[in-house]
Amino acid sequence: MDSYNTKTKKKLKKNKSKNKLHKIRSKYILKIIFDHLPQKNYLGVINYNKETQKRLKVNIKDYKYYSEKFTPIEIEIKPVQDKFGKFINIENNSDEKFYHIYFNNSKEEIKRYCINKEDKAKSIKIIIDYQVNSLYKLFFNCTCIKSIDFKKFYRINIINMSKMFSRCSSLNEINFYKFNSINVNDMSDMFSGCSSLLAINLSKFNTKNVKNMGDMFYGCRTLEKLNLSNFNTDKVTKMNYMFYDCSSLKELNISNFNFKNVINMNFMFSGCLDELKIRIKAQIKNMEEEAF
Repeated sequence: MDSYNTKTKKKLKKNKSKNKLHKIRSKYILKIIFDHLPQKNYLGVINYNKETQKRLKVNIKDYKYYSEKFTPIEIEIKPVQDKFGKFINIENNSDEKFYHIYFNNSKEEIKRYCINKEDKAKSIKIIIDYQVNSLYKLFFNCTCIKSIDFKKFYRINIINMSKMFSRCSSLNEINFYKFNSINVNDMSDMFSGCSSLLAINLSKFNTKNVKNMGDMFYGCRTLEKLNLSNFNTDKVTKMNYMFYDCSSLKELNISNFNFKNVINMNFMFSGCLDELKIRIKAQIKNMEEEAF
């Protein structure tokens, strides 16, 4: 009996070790797939082809877990050619190792966060590791940025985007095609002071957990149209100064806004065009007068 138990324990231990090895291999293969191959096509084949999964020893569920937790965020920015200075803010020097910066598609990493006159950077690639869970003031007051493009953003651990693009006065284009904001709770001042922003598509935004939208578009003076019909504002408590001084705004869709939990909407539309205010008042009855 003792011999039987010993053999059983060894077998279980061996199987456990094998399963652990399989899981490591599975994650490793999925990392290669995720980082280097065209995900949609290749993962589609793996997902629906059980033989391929068996051959590669890949559990497709691991891919989703990996992508949501550990994949880096990839951002490409283009600077204004005749402006110099910082193009990203990294608050804590100890976190520098989690930010990787490359000029002009070079494989050589740059260990600084500003553009000098001698630089010939037409594009800057920024890779942010999974240890970073807040993008607070990421590009705050970075006046040398012309455009920002989110190339890869599968992660769900980002919780703060307050002042993310605030005071980017030269910024005129942001591409949010690949973007994830599902667990973000603070978007206050996110675009405040983006006085050159011509248009912005926020259809990829998930705002179901956002509580603060105060000053979100404060001073976006060149914006003419803004469609926020996809915004979920069920948890939002602050909308004060949200569209303050958006003096060129002619079209604003906030038809699905829920104001039930909002406790502060002071000066929400102050400084906007009179005709826009009239349309907003007609669109949303019982709007507090302090908002205008």
